[in-house]
Amino acid sequence: MDKLNLQNPLFATYAIAATIMILKVTCMSWLTVVRMMQVKGGYRSPEDLKQTLLNPTPDPKQLEPNAAVERIRRIHMNDLENIPFFLVAGLLFVLTDPSLLLARVLLYGYVGTRLLHFLAYFTGQTHDLRATLWTPGSLIILFMAGRTLVIALGQ
Repeated sequence: MDKLNLQNPLFATYAIAATIMILKVTCMSWLTVVRMMQVKGGYRSPEDLKQTLLNPTPDPKQLEPNAAVERIRRIHMNDLENIPFFLVAGLLFVLTDPSLLLARVLLYGYVGTRLLHFLAYFTGQTHDLRATLWTPGSLIILFMAGRTLVIALGQ
């Protein structure tokens, strides 16, 4: 598997894009916790109402949905619905030996659209804008998967 090493510029491009996306998804969990601590609410489990150092004055209202926390959860869910497909499609795409320029445009293009989508969602932009930012990323995944399928079937 000479293609799967960081000396291969194609794989290095994928590794960078994939790592950024993995870090983004992982950071969403932390952002959820930070937001819950900021608003002292948005908790989901009854045991979260136990008095602790981090929650010295528990209140049953802390289990009610909080708009700010739920926004972060929706962004995180959207990532979980999309980024795993990118990770798999991107790796398989690299194995088709595309040009380095095409790989960089697609892989980094996906990262760019996801980061812009995050900003739009986080700042409460319209669905139209979010969809406009989501669509290129989805098309990139479809293209990479389609190219992989065509090349694999042609072998």
